[in-house]
Amino acid sequence: MKRIRDLKFERLPEDFEDGFDGTLYRQLMRHQAAGVSVVATGEVGSRVGLTATSVASLSDAPPKLLVCVGRATQAHNIVCDRGVFSVNFLASEHEELAERFAGRRGVDGEQRFAAGDWETLVTGAPVLADALSSIDCRLLESHTFTTHSIFIGRVVAGRRREEGEPLIYFRGAYRGLARS
Repeated sequence: MKRIRDLKFERLPEDFEDGFDGTLYRQLMRHQAAGVSVVATGEVGSRVGLTATSVASLSDAPPKLLVCVGRATQAHNIVCDRGVFSVNFLASEHEELAERFAGRRGVDGEQRFAAGDWETLVTGAPVLADALSSIDCRLLESHTFTTHSIFIGRVVAGRRREEGEPLIYFRGAYRGLARS
């Protein structure tokens, strides 16, 4: 075990006035293991979605969640315009789907939905049929910060499957859960 004095700490350069370095911040955040989801919205023919790890439960009475979405993504403005979205928590076998919705397979928009079986629940937002769980939301609030918006969704429907392991993102790679 390392002692405190043996640990390497990053320091802010003396001449850096605007705040903490964004590159270093992203490296630090890669050490937080996070569940992987696909946030989706739109109608068949004009659906959009993205891979997200910034999803959190906000309340269970009434049920609400939050998701952070980059303002430069295709999905951002469509979520704002349509006022609905889904959050689909991915299973360990969905790594290729996560890559596709992260934009790493050279497809975007409706083309991303060619992989997977997509359905709808209440709002019409696309939900992945074999996701570990899917949550269907109506947009309640949007808070914009520099590059991202925090969308707060009121949960109106959801479903889950009983089996499967979550897909996790940690240190820049997808992983499954290791059993001991």
